[in-house]
Amino acid sequence: MSNEDRRNPRFDEDLHFERSDGPPDYAYRTDGPVRYFAVADDTGTVLGYVWGNDQDDAAAWEPRPAAGPKAFNGGFLWDMKLREFKARGAAPTVALTEMFRDSGDIESSRVVPGSLAEAPTLAALKELAGKG
Repeated sequence: MSNEDRRNPRFDEDLHFERSDGPPDYAYRTDGPVRYFAVADDTGTVLGYVWGNDQDDAAAWEPRPAAGPKAFNGGFLWDMKLREFKARGAAPTVALTEMFRDSGDIESSRVVPGSLAEAPTLAALKELAGKG
């Protein structure tokens, strides 16, 4: 019996996780344009991007893989900030605008001044982050 014959077809299925409790979240996907801003560490290395799209009520952290573990770990705090805005009923771009305007440090990361921009799609932002 070959390895191909023993492979379980369920391992090829996409997994979709849904939470039934916990803090409210924006959606993690959108097909529309996204507004975003860059977040950097103390050395100025861009760790990732906070993005949002009002049409799909979507917003999340997009890490830059080239920035290493700090990019993935640091995103947790920015996601928590997004959850605070979602709990208040704020639209994703309102959350982004307020986070950008306040631009305070969050655990050794900070908003990059002048980085508020728009990408035509989330895929384009992921390409910018290095996931192309």
